[in-house]
Amino acid sequence: MIVRPGYEADRSGFVALAAEVEHWFGPMVEEPGFHAALDEHLREGRALVVPADVGRPPLGGLLFGSAPPVHHVHWLVVSERARGRGVGRALMAEATRRFGPGPGTVELITFGIDHPGAIEGGSRAFYASLGFTAAEAAEPGPEGGSRQVFRRVLE
Repeated sequence: MIVRPGYEADRSGFVALAAEVEHWFGPMVEEPGFHAALDEHLREGRALVVPADVGRPPLGGLLFGSAPPVHHVHWLVVSERARGRGVGRALMAEATRRFGPGPGTVELITFGIDHPGAIEGGSRAFYASLGFTAAEAAEPGPEGGSRQVFRRVLE
């Protein structure tokens, strides 16, 4: 599986991924703030993508940031057609490789335990399988659903 940096040419693919998950995350496709954040991540080389066949949206995308010793996964989406095929794991492995060796921590915010996306999308179980542990509650998402910080120690 190919995981590569995201480029400006991938912008529409990231937006297509966002459209697939708006029912869980809240509005993104029409939100200027999402587009500004996406453009910044692409411009600064802080976006990863798993491309699909030519003419098809990507299989997955990830936006990240780093201020060692704390690293952040800002956004991870795997296309519904590619879930369960290792796309998310490949994206997380590449992001972690880019964070460099520890010591440090990787943090992300995912759905709270009562959010439908936690079960249907499998985010909490996915992150736990990668060694993340649930931590403190985070601010609710724009759709009003609960969120929680997940954290993993890098050694």
